[in-house]
Amino acid sequence: MTDEQMKYPTGKFKAPVSYTTEDLRGWIATIKEFPGRLRQAIISLNEKQLDTPYRTGGWTIRQVVHHVADSHMNSLMRFKWALTEENPTIKPYEEADWALLADYRLPVESSLKILEGIHLHWVTLLESFTEDEWNRAFLHPASGDTMELKKALALYAWHCKHHLAHVTETIKKF
Repeated sequence: MTDEQMKYPTGKFKAPVSYTTEDLRGWIATIKEFPGRLRQAIISLNEKQLDTPYRTGGWTIRQVVHHVADSHMNSLMRFKWALTEENPTIKPYEEADWALLADYRLPVESSLKILEGIHLHWVTLLESFTEDEWNRAFLHPASGDTMELKKALALYAWHCKHHLAHVTETIKKF
């Protein structure tokens, strides 16, 4: 893949027009399987490989692993706020700036453990949702968009596949 293709190796996110029970189950399965699939993809990588960017100017595999832990931690909180508050305004964060912090240089095991715990909690919540809960929403202040939890689930299932592809496509180059 070219650097340009590596920006969105699975394509850009497209919000579904409708949401079926089958769609929701599939996205939940993606969320459930992601920590294990990511661990399996990187288990045999050495430090030099972990510090390889997935594209010119892009994050390293190590930064991607730490990013998904931070991103999914934020997402779990957003889901919980939407379940317990009426259309809460979430707190955005500067992903690119977070990727420059000292903890992004840690071994990836810490973020793999975070992902395993977060995804266990997240999937437990998702599997318990009623139809009304799927329609609960939060407000993203940067975009002004209100996002229903069913759309957020579709987005984060895409997010899992998007970043896993960054890793797996980079590994093909080794």
